[in-house]
Order: sequence, then structure tokens, then C-alpha cells
Amino acid sequence: MKHTQSRGEWIGSRGEFLIERHIADAMAAPHWHDHVEINLLMVGQMTYLFNGRQEQVEAGRLVLFWAAIPHQTIAVSENAPLVCLYLPLVDFLGLPVDRKARQSIMQGRFLAQTNQETMDALILPRWEKEWQCGSAARRKLVVEEARLRIRRLILDNAESDNSPTHVSPTSLAGHAVRHVELLIDLINSRYADPVSVADLAKLAGMHPSTANSAFRKVLGISVNEYLTRHRIARAMQLLTDTEDPVLQIGFDCGFGSSSRFYEIFKERTGTTPRHFREAVNSKNTPAP
Repeated sequence: MKHTQSRGEWIGSRGEFLIERHIADAMAAPHWHDHVEINLLMVGQMTYLFNGRQEQVEAGRLVLFWAAIPHQTIAVSENAPLVCLYLPLVDFLGLPVDRKARQSIMQGRFLAQTNQETMDALILPRWEKEWQCGSAARRKLVVEEARLRIRRLILDNAESDNSPTHVSPTSLAGHAVRHVELLIDLINSRYADPVSVADLAKLAGMHPSTANSAFRKVLGISVNEYLTRHRIARAMQLLTDTEDPVLQIGFDCGFGSSSRFYEIFKERTGTTPRHFREAVNSKNTPAP
């Protein structure tokens, strides 16, 4: 995985598990990749820009999020080691975890351990070392242990939510997951085009109702809702990272008109694109 980009971009290889360690630094631009990402900061604190929100995390608190949503480290303590684990989407969808919890992650929830777990600071560096230098058997064990830790993190958060609608863990497999993977790939590459759900379904070789059914089963939302959220996330990234004209950003993110861009952006974020950019710039401007 790369960690610094001049412009937001998709990084990483699909379908590969990875765990690595590096000194965390502020990123020049958001990036995104089709994994569920798990991070553990070893010392200090860091601030993410994720899904249009700032999320501050202290050392020792495990965090998890779907990395297909553009994300960026915007502030971090000096010389702070960070352990990053990347679980392929298809593997995450196969975990027997609470269905609503899984869907909330797919819909942009930033999941953080409610309190510091001292064992994580011992276990994750060991995983990283064994992944880099261990035998095939040890690497396989790292993957299995990581999956269990993710399940525990999700369960801890689901129980702390105190939700009376908590349901039994379920795993997803088969055609629905493959359909969603294919459609997400198409959205990632075609979001800037004036594509409809019917267009995406045709490109994916399936009926629109099949596409929506798969999305609702796996992610809990429709294809059009995911496409809209992706376009808004990309617009937020461009408003933050570039000086491109606001209207140009709207067109570059697939909104067919300026009025449509402003309407949807304000509906989803509570502010206009211009005010969003001004607010972000004011937060990032150093005090005199």
C-alpha cells in the first residue's frame, strides 16, 4: 500500500490480505481501496477525515472502516508507529457477524474500540512480524486470528449499542457478493459518467432488479443510493484536496447539473459545497 498521494486515488491490489507497519504521517490527499481496514496507532493520536467527518483516535484503540470510502490522515503525532491490516471485502462479507453491524460499516460507520485493549498493542505487532517473516502456516494463522479479532470488535460495539434489534450473526456468500463486487468496481470506474442503475446492471450482465436485490442483501441499500454516496464522497474529497471550481467538481463527480449537485450535497451534508470547502479550509489553516 502507498501512503502519500498528490491527488486522491484508488490504491492496492484487490483480493489480497495484508498487514504492515509504518510511521504514520499526514496524507496529501484521500485514497481508497476495496478492503476493510483495521488500524492500531501505537503511540500518540491521529485524526482521520472519513466520510466527510473528522475522527480522532488515541493510541491503543483499534479502529475499523470500509476503505472504499475515501479516507485521509490529516493530523498525527510525531514518530507514531501505525499497524495497518487490510482484509479483502469478500472475506469480510464472509464473516459471521451481526447483519446490521456489517451493513452500518458498509454504509460508512467508523468503528472504534470503546476502550484501550492492552493485548492489541502486543498482538498486532506480532502479527505484522509473522506476516512479513513467518512461514506459510504462521501467515495462515495470522489471517485466522485477525478475522476473530474483527468479529470480537464488531460484537463489542454491537453489544455496547444496547440495540434491542440485535440479530444473530450471519455470513454472506455466493452470487450476491459477487454481484456487489462487480457493481462496486463499475461504480468506482464510471461514477463520473451519467450512468443509471440500468446502465450499470447492463454492464455487469444482470437485470436491474437483480443488482438492487444483491445490494440490499449485502449492503442494506440500493445501487442508486450507493452511487449517490460515492459521488458525494468523491466531491468532498475534491473540495478538500483541490482548488477546482465547485461546479466543475459537480460535473466531474457525475452530477448532471449544478442545481442537482447543490440539492443532493446539501441534502446529504447539511451545507452547500462552497460552505463545506470554506469550513474545511478554515480548520486546516494554521493559526497566526
